[in-house]
Amino acid sequence: MSRFIPVFVAVLSLTIPSSARAASDATLFRLFLHDGSSVVSYGEFARVDDHVIFSMPVGGPVDEPRLHVVSLAESEIDWTRTDRYAASARYQRYADTRGEDDFQLLSNDIARVLNDIALSNDKSGALGAAERARRTLADWPAAHYGYRERDVREVVSLMDEAISDIRASAGLNEFAVSLVATPEETGFEPLAGMPSIPEQIGQTFRVAALAERVPDRIALLQEALALLNEAGASIPAAESLRLRRFAEEQIHAETVIDQRYASLSRRLLASATSGAGQARIADVERVLNQIPREDARLGGRRPEIIQALNASIQLQLDNARRLRLLRDQWLVRRATYREYRRSIGGQLVQLVKMQPSLEAIRRLAGPSPLTLVSLRGRLNGGAEQLQRMTVPEELRVAHGLLVGAWRFAETAVNTRYDAVKSGNVNTAWQASSSAAGALMLVARAQQEIRALLEPPKLQ
Repeated sequence: MSRFIPVFVAVLSLTIPSSARAASDATLFRLFLHDGSSVVSYGEFARVDDHVIFSMPVGGPVDEPRLHVVSLAESEIDWTRTDRYAASARYQRYADTRGEDDFQLLSNDIARVLNDIALSNDKSGALGAAERARRTLADWPAAHYGYRERDVREVVSLMDEAISDIRASAGLNEFAVSLVATPEETGFEPLAGMPSIPEQIGQTFRVAALAERVPDRIALLQEALALLNEAGASIPAAESLRLRRFAEEQIHAETVIDQRYASLSRRLLASATSGAGQARIADVERVLNQIPREDARLGGRRPEIIQALNASIQLQLDNARRLRLLRDQWLVRRATYREYRRSIGGQLVQLVKMQPSLEAIRRLAGPSPLTLVSLRGRLNGGAEQLQRMTVPEELRVAHGLLVGAWRFAETAVNTRYDAVKSGNVNTAWQASSSAAGALMLVARAQQEIRALLEPPKLQ
C-alpha cells in the first residue's frame, strides 16, 4: 500500500488554472430563450410555480449595477441550456472562491487516512478504512459542483488497485464490485461577463416583449429609455433614435389601451350597479354578456382587467338576484307589515308624543308633577298589552324594541315622580338614565318599522 501514497498525494496536489473572473464578482447567470438569445440574471434566479424570477442589470456601474426584478413565464426559457450554463457558473464561482481550499482539506484527510493504512498491521481495519476513503472520494465531486472530478476519478482508480492489494495481502479471495455509475461530464457553457450597455438595451427590449403584465412591460420600456440615455456614443445616433421612438410609442400605446379599458370598466360597472340596485336582473345580464364584445373591440389586450370586471359584474348579478328575492318576499309579507303597523300605531304615537317629556326627564328639567301623573296613567299596563300580541317571526325584533321602549318610558316616569316626592337627586338621575334608554329604543323601533314598510334595498 505504501507505494501508492506518493502517487495519491501527487494527483491530489494537482491544480487547475484559476478563472479570469475575480472572486469578489457577483455570479452572473444567463436565461436562454427559445430563439437562442439570452438575458442576464445578476445572482441566482428562482423558479416559482410556472414563472422564473430574477434580477436583471439595467445600467449603472459594473461593480454595482442597477437591478430590475423580472418575472417571466418559465415556458419562455430553454431550460436545458439554461441549466447547463447555471452549472458552469456555479462551478466557476466555486472554483474561484472555496474550491481549492475544500479540495486541499480533502487531500489532507485522504493522505492522513492512507498514511494510517500504510502503518497499520490490522489488514481488516486497513481495508475498511481504505474502502471508506474511496467512498468519500467518489462522492465528493457530486457535492462540490464537479470540481476536480477527473483528478478525483484518477485517485479512485488508484485506490481500487490499492484495495485489491490489501485484500490479496490479507488472504481475502472474495471481492466486491462497486457498481458506481460515473456521471457523464456535462459540457460546460462558455461563461460571459457583465453585458455591455448595448447588450443590456437589447435584453431589456426582449424581456419587455415577453412580460405578461402591462405595468412590468411599461417599467422595462422606461428602463430601456434610461439605458439609451446612458449609452452615449456606444450606439449609433440613428439606432438610438429608432429605439427611443419605438419605446416611447409602445409606452404611449399601452397607456392609451389602459385608459380605454379603465373607461370601459367604469361604464359597464356603473350600469351593472344601477341595474342591481333596482333588482333588474336582465339589465345586469346584458352588461355581463357585453363584456366579451367590448373586449374584442379593444383587441383583447387586458385579460387581467377583463377577468376582474367579469368578477365584479358577476357579483352585481348575485346582488340583483338576492334583492329580487327579498323584494318578492316583501311583496308577500307587505300586507302583514301594514296590519302590524295599524295594530301598534296607537302605542307608537303615544311614545312619540311623550318624547319631549322624556327628554325633560333625561335632562333633569321636568316635566311638571301634573304631567307626570298624566303620563303614568297613559303608560300603565301598556307594556303588558304589547307583550301579549302575537307577531310574525320577522317582526319580533321591531316589536321587542317597541316593548323595551315602553318599559323604559314607564320606569322613567315613575322614577321621576318618586324623585319629585322625595327630592332625591340620585333618584332623578336614575329616571334620567331610563328616559335616555326609552328615547333610544323609540328611535330604533321607528327605524325598524319604517324599513319593514319600504321595499328592500342593497346594503
